[in-house]
Amino acid sequence: MAELSDIANQTIKDEIEEFLERPEEIERFVELFSRAKPALQDIAAAIIEGEDDEADELTAKALADGIDAIEIMDDGLIGGMGIVGIKFRENFVFVPEVLSCARAMRAGMAHIEPILSASGIEKQGTVIMGTVKGDLHDIGKNLCIMMLRGSGFDVVDLGVDVAEDSFIDAVEESGAKVLGMSALLTTTLPNMGRTIEAMIDADVRDDVLIMVGGAPVTQEFSDDMGADGYGPDALSCVAVAKELMTSAA
Repeated sequence: MAELSDIANQTIKDEIEEFLERPEEIERFVELFSRAKPALQDIAAAIIEGEDDEADELTAKALADGIDAIEIMDDGLIGGMGIVGIKFRENFVFVPEVLSCARAMRAGMAHIEPILSASGIEKQGTVIMGTVKGDLHDIGKNLCIMMLRGSGFDVVDLGVDVAEDSFIDAVEESGAKVLGMSALLTTTLPNMGRTIEAMIDADVRDDVLIMVGGAPVTQEFSDDMGADGYGPDALSCVAVAKELMTSAA
């Protein structure tokens, strides 16, 4: 089993030790970064620190040194942003810091996306994403969307304060097999269940698999409302979307 001492970058080690509390998340990121090349650990650290110029330069250098674009994206850019997502969920960082980190990730992705497009990388499928009615929070949703697009998904972003009918229309118009709903307020959580009920009434529930997330959402709540998947953070969102897409195939 990988150990924290196996990670070369001190910033990454400090972040895992100080901010990650759930054993499964500690294990996941220790395993990820212990096998990641030192150059990619440095990229991840730049993302975590919100250093967009550094992320830009390090990504360009990694590509010039012959490191595969997908490896840079997965182990560097997405790996770093995954830690940011957990810190945001646990209130260790707030919107301004997350926006800086997202800007740094976009700086790196600007080098990666043209390569992936030119290589004809296989698309994972289409996911609909939206924050439920009554909730105007979008930073968590936007983190998930960034991760999904980086992982090869096409995303239909419905924005915030999305009514049940808008989710239903998107399912019918896009043909997407996976739909993600986000909520940050306990007062808007019931609107996730109402949306699922509206989809049942509209006879589209069987056409799409639903994943849910957001700070107050739990696995128990997801199960109770009849969702098909739950992710506690942006990195989990990608894993759940892939799993559901496979189930829908």
